[in-house]
Amino acid sequence: MSFTIIEQATARLHRSELAVPGSNPQLFEKAASSAADIVFLDVEDAVAPDDKAQARKNIIEGLNDIDWGRKTMMVRINGLDTHYMYRDVVDIVEACPRLDMILIPKVGTAADVYAIDMLVTQIEAAMKRSKRIGFEVLIETALGMANVEAIAQSSKRLEAMSFGVADYAASTRARTTVIGGVNRDSGVLTDPDAEGRRHYYWTDPWHAAQTRMMVACRAYGLRPVDGPFGDFGDADGFLAAANRAAVLGYEGKWAIHPSQIELANQVFTPSEAEVKKARRIVEAMAEAARAGKGAVSLDGRLIDIASIRMAEALLAKADQIGQQG
Repeated sequence: MSFTIIEQATARLHRSELAVPGSNPQLFEKAASSAADIVFLDVEDAVAPDDKAQARKNIIEGLNDIDWGRKTMMVRINGLDTHYMYRDVVDIVEACPRLDMILIPKVGTAADVYAIDMLVTQIEAAMKRSKRIGFEVLIETALGMANVEAIAQSSKRLEAMSFGVADYAASTRARTTVIGGVNRDSGVLTDPDAEGRRHYYWTDPWHAAQTRMMVACRAYGLRPVDGPFGDFGDADGFLAAANRAAVLGYEGKWAIHPSQIELANQVFTPSEAEVKKARRIVEAMAEAARAGKGAVSLDGRLIDIASIRMAEALLAKADQIGQQG
């Protein structure tokens, strides 16, 4: 391990993150009773300009009046380049002790996060808030991705990053079809075989961006979260996208429709077999430690200190899920 020790963000269950428009308060109760780990009430992209003031009021009433149980409650504010942002932060943070996190959209530089941090810190002090608000940022522009490592170190409040594929595609001029989906033109062609036949395989156009954001998150103790999959009628497509993110090391995925919540929870919940194996690894390493060994073989495979770290991380997540349930 490096001599530089990175403090890990506040531990929260983050398998599924449900987006709910603040302009549609009739959806709030359904969101509260859903299986989503995190709910964010949106006053940004999902709300038309003429509806933003009312959406803000709806969010304040919803956070204060509805029983959200043990969910992490978050609000997506408007961007720093709008005149709506300051009022979003001031009104909602001052009035809503139930608020856990703020989702900051279209973050381009570390200074963007610093600005919100300064404002929230002043409000917390003035209102004598006992609960410290955490941040999640959306990496959804070329500028944000270019500065992602600096953004990851921008604030002690920062807990998570989400990859906002739709705006990212627009920012980079990428050719996309379904939000978060793949494109048949993104592929590789094999060399001809003995009969001259060639095969074409689709690739993932978002892999490099997702990997870069994930590395920044894991390097600086944050949770990487995959953003939306636009075709909520395509469960198989959502599962494929979620599984690709999970393989990379992502913590969870957005749900823009209630039907996607269980799919996300399914992908990002350790299976019974995985939990059982992780417990066996921890037990095997404990036995090895008692015997003065630094490594041990389990089921014909080498188990070392890296293996136990992975096993402990998986068991910690399983424990969080058990506590939440």
